Amino acid sequence: MPAMARNAEVIRHWQMLLHIDAMRAGVSVQDLAAKFKVTTRTVWRDLQALQEVGFPLVDEKRDRTTCWKLLNMPLKALNDAGLSVTEACSLYLSRTLLVEFTGTPFEPGLAAIIRRVEKSLSPAVRKFLQRLPEVVQVKGAPRKNVTSPKHDEFVARLIEAATERKVCRVLYFSVHSDREKEYELHPYSLTYAEGGLYLSAWVPEYRQVRVFAAERVRKVTVLEKSFTPGADMADEAFGQSLGVNRGGKPEKIVVEFSPRVASYVHERTWHTSQQLEAIAGGGVRLTLKVCRDWALRTWVLGWGAHARVVSPSALAEEILEQLDGARDGYAPKLLFESAVPTAPKSRRLPLRS
Repeated sequence: MPAMARNAEVIRHWQMLLHIDAMRAGVSVQDLAAKFKVTTRTVWRDLQALQEVGFPLVDEKRDRTTCWKLLNMPLKALNDAGLSVTEACSLYLSRTLLVEFTGTPFEPGLAAIIRRVEKSLSPAVRKFLQRLPEVVQVKGAPRKNVTSPKHDEFVARLIEAATERKVCRVLYFSVHSDREKEYELHPYSLTYAEGGLYLSAWVPEYRQVRVFAAERVRKVTVLEKSFTPGADMADEAFGQSLGVNRGGKPEKIVVEFSPRVASYVHERTWHTSQQLEAIAGGGVRLTLKVCRDWALRTWVLGWGAHARVVSPSALAEEILEQLDGARDGYAPKLLFESAVPTAPKSRRLPLRS
């Protein structure tokens, strides 16, 4: 059987399992044939193949019609937690996604869950499920490299302090200032984003919420003092930014995109505040209400010549300065200096700390 046909068969088998599991009262062969647009002979063959693998499919007569159901008995240990056969299989298949948490304190617990699920599945079922990643794959996102041997210990203390609303004293290395500094802070929450853990905490010294990268924490001491979270404790982590940022006031941002990338812009939700509007020539205008921060500038620059900031003018100027800086790094120095009149050097914007 050609590879494409095998892949389509594996996906159909999985979709059929999910459908039968959802139809708790049972489903007939005729209904399955209509649902998946195949012959009843193909359905019988699929059901037999799934039974041979080890899935607990049973048939029963109802009103002179044979209906098929999926039992959950073989996974009793997991069913005590309310998991069905297909839910357990789905969790096992999602192990590639869970690898994204590798290097975080949650890794051992997630690995233990996957081992329990894997142990509950028969070798034949696991072999069947291992065929699905051939056609349904996950590309891992970039992850931060954690080098501190006490990283998990520090994160555990921060979680404990945030849960019990205890003040912490933290020794932290700042990339921006290139030095270690001690902070007394009120830990609000930890968020997994962009391949790493980030602590959002109120810093009394600065009277504002700041964000700390967990891998740069050098020491954590939980104090006996308690704190009460302020009104600035957001429900959604970094909800006002396209990246990892809690500071800054959201602004109305308007960016126009060329027809070349208009469809791509339409296909995604870049932020919950977004509004899309078609413009002349086939382009699209995107309006957001987010912080004018490093993440926003990087996102706009990533579109190259296909994006143009309409407003605010301050953002457009910042983007132009970034482009000037990039050009300075690429253009041959002598040729560039002879071709372009001498002008005062523009202010360079700092990168994220």
